[in-house]
Amino acid sequence: PFSLRRGTQIQIHMEDEPPPQGVSAKALEATLLSALKMLDVGKWPIFSLCSPEELKLIRQACVFGSAGNEVLYATENDEVFVLGMNCSGCLGTGDMQSTIEPRRLDSLCGKKIACLSYGSGPHVVLATEEGEVYTWGHNAYSQLGNGTTNHGFVPCQVSTNLVNKKVIEVACGSHHSMVLTSDGEVYTWGYNNSGQVGSGSTANQPIPRRVTSCLQNKVVVNIACGQMCSMAVVENGEVYVWGYNGNGQLGLGSSGNQPTPCRIAALQGIRVQRVACGYAHTLVLTDEGQIYAWGANSYGQLGTGNKSNQSYPTTVIVDKDRVIEIAACHSAHTSAAKTQSGQVYMWGQCRGQSVTFPHLTHFACTDDVFACFATPAVMWRLLSVEPDDHLTVAQSLKKEFDNPETADLKFLVDGKYIHVHKVLLKIRCEHFRSILNNDDEIIEMSEFSYPVYRAFLEYLYTDNIRLPPEDAIGLLDLATLYRENRLKKLCQQTIKQGICEENAIALLSAAVKYEAQDLEEFCFRFCINHLTVVTQTQGFAEMDHDLLKNFISKASRVGAFRN
Repeated sequence: PFSLRRGTQIQIHMEDEPPPQGVSAKALEATLLSALKMLDVGKWPIFSLCSPEELKLIRQACVFGSAGNEVLYATENDEVFVLGMNCSGCLGTGDMQSTIEPRRLDSLCGKKIACLSYGSGPHVVLATEEGEVYTWGHNAYSQLGNGTTNHGFVPCQVSTNLVNKKVIEVACGSHHSMVLTSDGEVYTWGYNNSGQVGSGSTANQPIPRRVTSCLQNKVVVNIACGQMCSMAVVENGEVYVWGYNGNGQLGLGSSGNQPTPCRIAALQGIRVQRVACGYAHTLVLTDEGQIYAWGANSYGQLGTGNKSNQSYPTTVIVDKDRVIEIAACHSAHTSAAKTQSGQVYMWGQCRGQSVTFPHLTHFACTDDVFACFATPAVMWRLLSVEPDDHLTVAQSLKKEFDNPETADLKFLVDGKYIHVHKVLLKIRCEHFRSILNNDDEIIEMSEFSYPVYRAFLEYLYTDNIRLPPEDAIGLLDLATLYRENRLKKLCQQTIKQGICEENAIALLSAAVKYEAQDLEEFCFRFCINHLTVVTQTQGFAEMDHDLLKNFISKASRVGAFRN
């Protein structure tokens, strides 16, 4: 089993009392304490197109695109799938067809993905664990690095100037690309109207080119791109910036563009570990767990309490706790951070609102901020989903139904046993709270059939019912007797889904008997719409006299017998 939940925190308080007889302490503990926090990819709307079975297999994912309408994901078998709108061929399927069903990218299957980034076109840049780089999608500005301006409809390896280089990190701006190699070198290509490629000119760069200038003898450890700017952190903690600077996003105290890398002098003496770029703002994280921010601030994305742009690094106050992670994405004006104690803060543009100070959320990870509050709802990084062998509380309880090893009570129905747990029955059902005693071991049940009673007990463990519509009538009777209103609704739903000409009268009779008015109306309408066939069935021939009289009277009132 595999859980994709990490968004919710469940706290369970257990009293100091022995577990109920028959339930081993170990089994109870396993049941209650297995609600681990796992990541829920379902928070991104695009994943509603995937079945629960498909979601369970996902190990890596990236949602991207101008509206968060494209996704690439890898499964536990290292198969790679894509889904969504496919703007500019950004899904890499060989065409520009959108797809509502996951499509496999055969050329990437079996290659373990290390990192991935995307532009606004969108174009995609992906690095494997072997350090190979693949690109595809929009290419009007040569952002695919293959020397052309033709869109790339399938993933193609970029090898020019990268032969024998192992790429360990990738970043994309709006229409330019940047990669970092294992030996600390930076290569860029693509759109260069503002100097974001760092070549010293503003001519677009068709193939990967090493960024030199004052980075020539530096070992770079981290890279990031804003829409039209580029950043690099070197091993001694200095930050070098280049490209567009109209909002002060380079942190140089000016608004002039920078065609080659320039060190941020204002951070002198501060050791930066990570840099993250929003649309036009920048965040850095220091080795002491502090955040500095600068650049555009029209949505409060700098977290300074106002909406004034800043061209110099400014301290961001996030509680008193040490920050261990910062998050931003070049397509959004949203910022997020996670502290050492696991608290997640967000600020900037949050679902249309401007949040000017870091706001404490209930999330467990910064990824959830972008799923729920960024516009568009994209991922700021390739997301890794760890497999989880632990069952949720609901999954554990489902597994324990009719388990003789842990059960402390048996129901004998039609000569067959159903094994259950008294404590769960009492928790879940008012009827059992009032009738069960601690010394009960076997209870005989003759009022209901085995399929019906088993379905009821299983419902208490799973919240669902699985049985044919004819048996659902018996369960409807039981639900009425035990005053289980939600179960009544589920039974009516099952009956509606399973109605046909042959059983319509039997189901109508049951609805009348158990005073299920909504169901009665549904069955009556079905009978009227299929009147010719229904009146020739065995059920109609054996119909109760009073019910038949009422049926004919009501049918005539709605004009069923008119020529």
